[in-house]
Amino acid sequence: MLNSQKPYLKSPKQQPSPLVTKISLDIKDASLKPVLDEFNQLISTSPQNMRIPFRDEMERFLVMFLDFIKNKSAKIDWDKVSSPSPNNILHYCQINQNNTSNNHLLNKLAVLKLNGGLGTTMCCKGPKSAIEVKDGLTFLDLTVQQIEYQNKTHKANIPLLLMNSFNTDKETARILKKYSDSSVEIRTFNQSRFPRIRKNDFLPLARSFDADSSCWYPPGHGNLYECLNRQGLLDELLSQGKEYIFIANVDNLGAKVDINILSHVIDNKIPFLMEVTEKTKADIKGGTPYEHNGMLGLLEACQVDKENLNDFMSVKKFKYFNTNNIWINLKILKQKTSAESIKCDLIVNEKIHENTGEKIIQLETACGSAISSFEKSKVLVVPRERFLPVKNCSDLFIIRSDLFDIKNGELIPNPARMFKTIPTVKLGPYFKNFFDYSRRFISSPRILELDHLIVSGNVTFGPDVTLKGTVVIIAPEGCQIDIPHGSILDSTIVTGNLRLLEN
Repeated sequence: MLNSQKPYLKSPKQQPSPLVTKISLDIKDASLKPVLDEFNQLISTSPQNMRIPFRDEMERFLVMFLDFIKNKSAKIDWDKVSSPSPNNILHYCQINQNNTSNNHLLNKLAVLKLNGGLGTTMCCKGPKSAIEVKDGLTFLDLTVQQIEYQNKTHKANIPLLLMNSFNTDKETARILKKYSDSSVEIRTFNQSRFPRIRKNDFLPLARSFDADSSCWYPPGHGNLYECLNRQGLLDELLSQGKEYIFIANVDNLGAKVDINILSHVIDNKIPFLMEVTEKTKADIKGGTPYEHNGMLGLLEACQVDKENLNDFMSVKKFKYFNTNNIWINLKILKQKTSAESIKCDLIVNEKIHENTGEKIIQLETACGSAISSFEKSKVLVVPRERFLPVKNCSDLFIIRSDLFDIKNGELIPNPARMFKTIPTVKLGPYFKNFFDYSRRFISSPRILELDHLIVSGNVTFGPDVTLKGTVVIIAPEGCQIDIPHGSILDSTIVTGNLRLLEN
């Protein structure tokens, strides 16, 4: 069952209007007048039926821009940062695990997956959610299967919302046609399209409404609260009797609906719950919950001055990091979005333009930082299996292996693995491209007893390979290593040149 929410639905009869609302009144600095003039000019290039919504969107960008001007570094005052106090931290093992009688609560829930990203980290075009991750199934396939199973098993009606970006919206709409016979109600909506600005003069790269896509960017998932409210989806969910929403990244295969967490949130009237998990070496740069004056917040590495980065990455001060699995009370969310009282910390993302080499700035927010806007919010320490992201082909290697099976769209850990920890896998540049990765592995190796794997250089794997312990495979420049069919590598270092020639 499909429904899509179009981002711009204003009447074509509306007349052009300059940017003369509260934003222009707020810009008192005369040095910023060229910026305002440039945005007014940009707005004048939009089609008549888009003029008002486009102007409103540029105003929302300028609100962020003014915050940036007031604090260009967007760095946090380190003296005010402390790790969360014990009364703000919950542990999954301590919440009630026997909530099967509460399955009726699923009818109060909606699921929102963040679907704005492309598969660029694996050199894929199009939405990342369309990448096949296991057994020929994509991220979206697994998400829909999970919710279908929950709805069917518990006679529930959990809708699925996808927040797209202008990068993923068109292709996602095409892909969603395959679910037209699904029992899951699927809604899509778009996050904002904001202009990249030049670092030297803060003017937008875009000179017209229909400028090349490289002139625009989706401003981070902190934008979702405003978009849910502005596009009417919050009101729609509330009218359907939905009271809570579970938000997660579409590429986190561990982010499934958990009735135990939902029951705890409802029973304890928690307005905003952020799932966190214990840091490993791979997570030390991830966003971490912190506390200031008794209120929780989310701290990102880019908000920390260089002299404090080691402190930020230390597991002694900050033991946990944000999984971006978030549970929110919809009624309270509606109150706060209507009152414009949700404040997400500004993230200044400096980049080099991919085509021109020009230094540019993107102003972004993260949805987790809204935790500071909700009184009595909590963080919940969850098992690692609730955080199984696929950010690159090294992650994909783990998911495609025999460490996991799939049942009803859910990844099930293989009980035959002795340890619950996930192996550390580092695949070199030859495996960065999804299609090169697929070509280099004829089939996924068996890794139930693997601890560490490092592969560097031109390496291919035959079928039925088993890896155990710590395995290092290095093909120097100009060499190639072909791991033969049926090989068992147990705590082994392989280097040099090993070619298998076909007869």
